[in-house]
Formats: sequence, structure tokens, C-alpha cells
Amino acid sequence: MSKNRSILRFSLWATLFGTCSAALIFIGALLYLSPKLPAVEKILEIPLQTPLRIFSKEGKLVAEFGEKKRTPITFDQIPPSFIHAILAAEDSRFYSHPGVDIKGLTRAALELLTTGSIKTGGSTITMQVAKNYFLTRERTFSRKFNEILLALQIERELTKNKILELYVNKIYLGHRSYGIAAASKVYYGKPIEELNTAQLAMIAGLPKAPSAFNPITNASRALTRRNWILKRMLELDFLDEESHAVASKQPVSAKLHGVSTEINAPYMAEMVRKKMLSMYGNKAYTDGFRVFTSINSHYQETANKAVHDGLIAYDKRHGYRGPESTIQPDEQELTLTPESALAALNGLNTIGPLLPAVVMEISETSASILLANNETKALDWESSLWARKFISVNQKGPKPKSFADILNVGDIIRTQEVINQDNKESLWQLSQLPKAQSALVSLDPANGGILALVGGFDFQTSKFNRVIQSGRQAGSNFKPFVYSAALSNGMTAATIINDSPLIFKDQKLETTWRPENSGNKFGGFTRLREALYRSKNLVSIRVLQQTGIRRTINHAKNFGFNPDKLPDNLSLALGVAELTPLELATGYTTLANGGFHVEPWFILRIESNDGTTLFTENPITVCQECLQQTPQTELPVEAPTTAAPEQEEFAFLENLSSPPTEDLPEVPAPIIAERTVEPRIIYIINSMLKDVITRGTGRKARSLGRSDIGGKTGTTNDQKDAWFSGFSPDIVTTVWVGFDSPQTLGRREYGGTAALPIWIDYMKEALKDYPVNNSPQPEGITTVKIAPDTGERATASQTTSIFEIFRQEYAPKIDAETTANGSNEDDLPTEQIF
Repeated sequence: MSKNRSILRFSLWATLFGTCSAALIFIGALLYLSPKLPAVEKILEIPLQTPLRIFSKEGKLVAEFGEKKRTPITFDQIPPSFIHAILAAEDSRFYSHPGVDIKGLTRAALELLTTGSIKTGGSTITMQVAKNYFLTRERTFSRKFNEILLALQIERELTKNKILELYVNKIYLGHRSYGIAAASKVYYGKPIEELNTAQLAMIAGLPKAPSAFNPITNASRALTRRNWILKRMLELDFLDEESHAVASKQPVSAKLHGVSTEINAPYMAEMVRKKMLSMYGNKAYTDGFRVFTSINSHYQETANKAVHDGLIAYDKRHGYRGPESTIQPDEQELTLTPESALAALNGLNTIGPLLPAVVMEISETSASILLANNETKALDWESSLWARKFISVNQKGPKPKSFADILNVGDIIRTQEVINQDNKESLWQLSQLPKAQSALVSLDPANGGILALVGGFDFQTSKFNRVIQSGRQAGSNFKPFVYSAALSNGMTAATIINDSPLIFKDQKLETTWRPENSGNKFGGFTRLREALYRSKNLVSIRVLQQTGIRRTINHAKNFGFNPDKLPDNLSLALGVAELTPLELATGYTTLANGGFHVEPWFILRIESNDGTTLFTENPITVCQECLQQTPQTELPVEAPTTAAPEQEEFAFLENLSSPPTEDLPEVPAPIIAERTVEPRIIYIINSMLKDVITRGTGRKARSLGRSDIGGKTGTTNDQKDAWFSGFSPDIVTTVWVGFDSPQTLGRREYGGTAALPIWIDYMKEALKDYPVNNSPQPEGITTVKIAPDTGERATASQTTSIFEIFRQEYAPKIDAETTANGSNEDDLPTEQIF
């Protein structure tokens, strides 16, 4: 008995000693570690690494850049079903414990004592928050003790809901997704609030082991984990029997989704990315900047379609080059199997609107194709008649009589779905990837904002941005600026110039230059107006001769052109200057807005991750009402500086200001655009450019049915470049078509053939909501009836006469016969002429 008492006494003393020792160790560790613990309030200051997001003007997502995918959300945005799922999976007593779970910690401690390591954890959600925000991931006692202390501290200072919010935004959930909002987009391609219970439980199973329980790479283990969580939700009364049964029967529906952009503007996104990188360095990718651009979502989608349709149409005009490749069936196979076809399609991407497909069967006027999604479609025969064999850019084979003349079984081709506008049914058309390229840029002439930008047929196949990186000869697209210089130096729209052959000899080089008109035709004595809308090269050279090359270059500066890019010789009249589409479009904004110079820009606003505005564009803006008086002479502007060759392609981006170091004023003072060209000159030139559309090389644009649009075609030697730049007072758009390595587009592929249809398709939609807006006639303009063959004022006996507009001081003088017969009509309204 005494021996038993001794053992009992010893046990009690040992237990007491052990408890006291543990308490002393705990208190000592607490006293030692507590001063070293970070303050809890810092957890709210730690920025979550969030990608750069780029939006359209209306707030639609254009692109996302960053290593980590994350979209922070607030507690109120967390679906209740997900809260139940994560509690069931990670910490069912979260709302009742003080930050640590004694049962879990005891289990972890026993594991550490018996095995020397901790495998099961025992961490609560609060402890995981402490670890994820403050601590390393090593599994040691000191780190675990710090985790406990921090968890207790966090619980004292933050609400349970805030802790849960911090947790769901920080956790890693696989495939570069951090936080539940990003995981929802990555695995299901939709917002977290749209997921069902089974999908939410699947995401709730990921924090424990994002790789082992991943529904993409390990679907069977992920399903087991999900169903265990659903069972726990049932046991905890988070689900009723019926809901549990329904959710448990759901198949694994997760698929890997890329960033779900709402607007396809990758060339603009790349411009923004480069600018943000130059402004913020690598923080641009991690600090959650939100950049709102000047892009109009509807205009951008319209521009994409116009460029795609225009290039595909051009390509079809020159014949079918054949399949991308052909699958040869195995020797044992008598016919091509779907399995072989799908294997061949694996890795082939959709490019623009063109999908890859394999020809499975053909007959005389029907062909069956298999798409990469394992759907079978029938090619439309009538829309395949274009597919005459390509021989050269100027020659095609005979018209096909059956699909056998075009296709073979096993051909890998491109197809496009087109909606029949009559019955709204889908038609699948034979197509091919265009080899030519195009660029389109559309500006707001009131302030230079870029409304739409397409740098090529497809960004993934070619990231070269032809809007800002490709300098090509402008051809006749530059002529309006030559003629504007002529008007500013005393010529008129009625000035007569001889359209006849010219020969220039260079004695030093022993060469001869014989410029020609298109078609090598000559018109004799021609009025300036007619020469512009008919795009007469020889008249343009003589106009430049009479005006003076240096005067013309100085005048072109008023439209924003860099004089260093303009040749100091007569070839300037033919547009040999290599200019980007953006430079030409910027020049045309001065025509559209009445003579004011504006600069192109594309970043509207930059916001931080918390919504604070860091930068707001304050563009140079046209303000007609702000003018105290209308200047009657040109206002000189400083020539743009020349960028270094390696910087030139993006030199214009430097015009965008860097974010200010101080708070922005609530209403920044507007920057008023300077008028650089006399308004009467602009008015006359614009009337001539309207004639390009009503009676000249841009006649196809009459289909728009508008009287307020003008523009100019452009075609370079051998049809290597095709241009059209055109405008209304509300929108300016330039389109270029050509090959990246200059080569002919083919006979009859002029600006009015290759580029103008793209411009029309875009402007038809872009101008749809704008009423016709003809610019008012400025003071000092007079209308005179003239003889078309002389440009002089018509006499009373004149049988043929036309109206022309002049600056008053340059109007033809009244002769005696006209005065005697009283036939002068100087003040007729312009609407009666055009």
C-alpha cells in the first residue's frame, strides 16, 4: 500500500512539475517571441500580388498581365455555400475557437514527439492566415509557436469575417491562381457567384494540396476530396440530404480557362503593357494596377471584324493555295478515322475567325469536315466557288466544278462560320489564312484619343503592331497635305495645272525619272479640285513645284508630321515618305477638326488596386468656343523631335505623362488645342476630299449615304501598299493593306479596292449613331460660278459652268461682261454645290 502511495505521489509531483515546466517554457517563449511578432494591423497593409488589368473606356476587360492570377474580393462577395465548404474542409470550429484548435494542436504535438515531424498540421484558418501573410513554410516548432501566437493576436484584433476574407484572397489554388475568385475563372471560366455547390466544394478542396487534388491534372482524387467535403457539409448541417445527393452526383466539370477577356484588343494591350512597364518597372505586374484605355469596345470589335473580313476577301480574290497539310491514313485503314483527324488538329489554334478542320468526306457539291471540338460540319458549296487554284498573284486556275477540284479527304483546311442573314442559319465556308496584312487605327479628332486599333490579322501569329511600328510609303494618301500647302500659298481649287508627261534628268547620277499617272493616262489642263479627287500624280508634282518643297514641308508640320521623315525632293508629291498609319491618321485629324493639332493618346486613367486614381489623361482638346478670334494665317508649330532608331517605333508613347507625385487636382485645367491651319483652307480641302467619295477614287464609300465624310485613297508603285484615310467631323480612320515584306498585292488592288472596303465596313457601324454633321462654312468663303476649262469666272454667254468656293481674296475677278449682264452669284450657299 505504501508503495502504491509513493508511486501516486511521484506521479502527481511529476505531472505538476511537467505542467509547471511547460507553463514556464510557454511563458518564456511568449516573452521572448512576442516582441518579435509583427503588428497585426500590418496584415491589412500587405499588398496582395495582383496582375495588371487593362480595360476599355467602358470598363470591359481587354487583357491581364502578371505571374499570379488574383482578383481580391470582400467578405460580402464570398458565396455562403463556399464558406460552408471551406469550413467543412479546413476548420469546422472556426467561428467558435479563439484562433487555435486545441484538438488539432494536440494531435500535431503528439505527432512531433513520436515521429520528429508534423505531417497533419492542425492549423486553423486563422493560423493559416498568420502563416501565409507573415511566416515561412518550414515545419519547425518555433515557426509553429509563432503561428499560434500570431493567430491569437489576429483573433483579438480582427473579426472572424475579416480573417476569412484575408484567407480566401491569399490561398494558392493551383495553375497560378491565388484566391477563390481567380480559381473560379481558371477552372470554370465564370465568376465565383455563378458556381454550384459541387464546384464550390471542388475549389474548397484545393488549399490542402493544390496539385494532388487538382481537378485538371488529378480528376479522380479531386472528385474523392470533393465528395468527402460534401459529406462533411451534410454532417455539419450545411447541406440537406437532397442537396447533398444532387451535388455528389455532379461530374467533374473543371477545365482550364485562360483569361476571359471581354474585348479583343491585344495590340492596344501590348502598348499599355510597355508603357506601364516603363512607368512602374516590374511592379506593373504585381501591384494590381487597373488601366482604362481610350478604346471604345463596340468600335474595337467592329474594327477587328472589318480587318478580318477585308483580308480574307482580298485573299480569296487571288485563288486557293491548297490545304495547310494532308493526313495520310494508316496502311490498315481504308478511310480516315475521326481519331486520326482529331490527333492532327491537336495544337492547331483558331486564328482570327478561321478554325482548323479536316476534310472527312467529299462528293460533287458537298464536303464533310471535322472540327477540333469533334463536331462535324458541312461546307457550303456556293461560297466555295472562289477557290480557283492560285497560280500567281495575278493569275488563277479555272472555276471549280466540284469539291474534288478543290479538296481531298485528309486535307487540313481553314473554315469560317458565317450567319446567313436571310434565315439566320450557320454556313461553314472554305477559307485560308491570308498572307497579306492590314492595320486600322481610328481617332477622335476632338482630342486625339485612339478609339480602335488593329495592328494585324492576328496577334498570336504576329505581334508586330503595324499601326505604330510599320513605316510604309503613303502614296496618294499624303496628297491632301501637298494641296493644302498649295492653297495656303495662293492657289485655289480652280487653279489650272497641266496634266501632261514629265521627265526629270539627273546629270550627276545619269538617271531619268518619268513619273506617271495611274493607267498612264493624261488629262491635259486640269483644275486642282479634279486633280485631287482623281489622284493625278503629274498635277501633284507640278503643284509641289509651284508651291515649293520647303514651303510644303513646313506646312506639313502643321498637321503633326515630322519634317525629317519627308523627302526634300519632288517625290514628296507622290507620297514616298514612309509613315505609319497612326502618323497619317493624326494628320487627318487636323482636317476633320477644322485645323487644330491634337496628339494621339490611349491611356485614359490608371487606378491602384484599391481604386485610387493615380493618373488621368488631360488631352489637348479642340475648343471652337474658346477661340477669341479666328486667325487668318497659319500658326507655326514646333517640329517633332526625331527618335533614335531603336526607340522610334514607340516614340509617340512618350507623349503620355508619367503619374504625378502629388494628388491630382479635382478638375485639371483643360489643354486647348492650337489652331495650326487656317480654317478656310481646311474647309476647301475637305470639300475636295468629299469629292473623292462622291465622284473620285473613293466612290464605293457613297454606300454610307452620308454627306459629311471625306477621304483619300493611296496606292504605291506596283500596288505594294493600299491605303484609305477618311473622316467625318466625329471620327478619323486610316486603313493600310500590304505585305510585311513589300511585294505587289496584284493588279487592280488599289487603295479603293483593298483598303477602302475595310474602312467602309468599320465606319458604317462607327458612324451609325452620329447624325450627319457637315462643318459650318467659315467666314471669308465665297461661292463663284466658273468656267471649268479655265477656272475663271463664268461669263453670261457661258453655256457650261460650275460653282466653286474660294477664299474671298483669291476669288476670280469680275470682268466687264459679267457685270453688265448681272450674272454674278457670289454668295450661293455651299450646299448647292456639293
